Amino acid sequence: MQSRSSAPRAGRTGRPRSAEADEAILAATRAALVELGWSGLTLGDVATRAGVAKTTLYRRWAGKNELVVDAVAVLFDELELPDRGSLAADVEGVVLQFAGLLERPETKTALMAVVAESTSDAVLRDRIRSSIVDRQKRLVTEGRARAQARGELPTESDPETAARGSDLIFDVIAGAVVHRCLVSSKPVDTDWARDFTRLLLSGLTAISPA
Repeated sequence: MQSRSSAPRAGRTGRPRSAEADEAILAATRAALVELGWSGLTLGDVATRAGVAKTTLYRRWAGKNELVVDAVAVLFDELELPDRGSLAADVEGVVLQFAGLLERPETKTALMAVVAESTSDAVLRDRIRSSIVDRQKRLVTEGRARAQARGELPTESDPETAARGSDLIFDVIAGAVVHRCLVSSKPVDTDWARDFTRLLLSGLTAISPA
């Protein structure tokens, strides 16, 4: 799946952005985080690692917070909803895929760094929500639509109810997997994914409209 880089900032003029340069900068950001941590990371160091001029980086990102969130966001954009023939199998597949992503050092370090920093930075929290959380809710929307087409879940007639349900499903899945991987430091294996999916689906039945 093609990575999504940060959208160009409004009012910018000049040469078109280079996707290759963007990818190099975001990869360098993740590498620097793993090696140096949040406090040690500087935009100048990232530019050197990426082999670009500092002005190239500054034209794209206003500061470190913005840059690191985008570096994390493109990793999460790699997630795809597998089509395994049933809702339960699809959920198990995406849970295992998500856990695998969180096991990668660059994902773990970058995500924990921005979440920690966001506790005292409302603007950063908003950027995490729009660039990571809201973008990945597509997986829930796709999964519910597919399950409804199979007849596994009823179709919601009220868009607001459907949106609240999708938000809740996303929060449950993301919260459980992140806690298991990054807080408890326990494996998300096939057995855990199956047990979690069974619990989730019993809850889905409870919140689905009659």
